[in-house]
Amino acid sequence: MSGLLLDGLNEARVRNSHGQVVEGIGRAIVSGTYPPDTVLPRDEELASQFGVSRTVLREAMKTLTAKGMIIARTRVGTKVRPRQDWNLFDAELLIWHLDTQAGMEFLDQLYEMRLTMEPAAAAMAAHRAGAGDIETLYTHVEAMRTAESNKAFALADLALHRGIIKASGNVFMHSVGTLIEAALLTAFRLSSPSSEPAIQQDVSAAHLRIVEAIARRDPAAAEQAMRNVILFGQRRISDVVS
Repeated sequence: MSGLLLDGLNEARVRNSHGQVVEGIGRAIVSGTYPPDTVLPRDEELASQFGVSRTVLREAMKTLTAKGMIIARTRVGTKVRPRQDWNLFDAELLIWHLDTQAGMEFLDQLYEMRLTMEPAAAAMAAHRAGAGDIETLYTHVEAMRTAESNKAFALADLALHRGIIKASGNVFMHSVGTLIEAALLTAFRLSSPSSEPAIQQDVSAAHLRIVEAIARRDPAAAEQAMRNVILFGQRRISDVVS
């Protein structure tokens, strides 16, 4: 999961034939080229379009089916499923949405999910984080504070949020990691704090307050500090998108 989203930091990605087909059709569906309830072109046409074998195409269709995007109907063909059936927790699918439909309405919904999950994760971490977990979180904050590039700051910020999810001790929290990373990477693409030294220090200090609350075993403070960080990020994106 994390690897897929971190690949968004690299413009060049090596894709095999299967991946090219999955991404090509997937992005076409998300962008509306193939709207919900429409039937995809026949297999022969798609195989020819992507220059792949029927076997590769079938495997790609299985992947898109697993993402909830399509369904095969006897005597009808392969139909695009309604958007509400898609698995937006899937890393690839979420990236396609952010690349093609990253309007503020969609981003606000993404932040709503973060506000539902991450403050709770920070509170859990205040109860459950071990000494090693806390030391690691402090290391990530320091890496954010001293980052000298957008990429270094992004990696440190991602690592900190993943570390808090891990320290929560709740295995189900890992499922929301995709949403967290997608929101952060979108923010970095639009406006990275490391491009503005004063904001970089403010953002780092706000994250430090989360870690300090976790370290002193104060779940209420950790929850509020995380909420403040998420709302600040949402406002920054809103200013850019609007």
